[in-house]
Amino acid sequence: MTKREIIIKDTHRGLWYEDGVLARILEAGRYILPAEQFAWSGRRKGPKVEVVVIDVRERDLTIKGQEILTRDKVAVRVSIIVQFRVTDPRAALHEVENYEERIYSDVQLAARRSLASQTLEEILTNRNRLSEDILRDVKEVAARYGVAVLRADVKDLAFPGNLQEIMNRVLAAERNSEAQLVEARTKADVQRIENAARAEGRRLEAEAATAAQRLAAETDAQTQQVRTDAEVRSLQAREAAAAAYTRHPALLRQLELETLRELARSANARIYVDFNGRGKTDFEASEPTIDAED
Repeated sequence: MTKREIIIKDTHRGLWYEDGVLARILEAGRYILPAEQFAWSGRRKGPKVEVVVIDVRERDLTIKGQEILTRDKVAVRVSIIVQFRVTDPRAALHEVENYEERIYSDVQLAARRSLASQTLEEILTNRNRLSEDILRDVKEVAARYGVAVLRADVKDLAFPGNLQEIMNRVLAAERNSEAQLVEARTKADVQRIENAARAEGRRLEAEAATAAQRLAAETDAQTQQVRTDAEVRSLQAREAAAAAYTRHPALLRQLELETLRELARSANARIYVDFNGRGKTDFEASEPTIDAED
């Protein structure tokens, strides 16, 4: 009797069957399978053991070239890539005959349902919707047979030849329109910034001119105030001098004499004295009338 052994890697799991009945699920490790034993009559003494190994790593499955009609009857050829992994080895082998073929058909049907509900324009403007619809439809179904669908993305999307050319032109026109729109918006933004800068400059200039005018007005007012104060002080001084001369006439006489003395120093000065003052007092008659010519 020779014993057999089997090694399960971390990337796989094993299903242990005894006479065709699943007895347990094997994790990673080394297992000894019992040797086959027969009675003298030739009949098997113990159960027949069989181990089926299944891969539980994440894998890709590509659904190629599916030609499907859209809601507006346009034939679209689509290729889809699906990423999945086995999460329940028992369900993956027991619930469906071949889980990879089942994923293939489920994704294919989900793509047909999604594309048939959309127009060509909707597909072009939102390609993510197709991937989202497929993933939503397939994810729950696949979980029933022990498979987790991680992603379902549209890999390629092709149209009939003439339609492809038309779509290329439309896309080129859209890109050109978008570029022109961006350029127009940029110019408008630049113009708006320049206008704002000019307006701000004019505002600052107006504020500066107003401040200068106010400062000039204040300076003129201060200058006028100084002049007025000086004139007032001068008038006050004259008033005080006049009052002093009125109270003390001799001071006025002394001022006249000093003035005569200053005039006498000039050779060209002429002095006229009026000695014919009638009806005047002795003092007033003696006062000269002075006419000085230089």
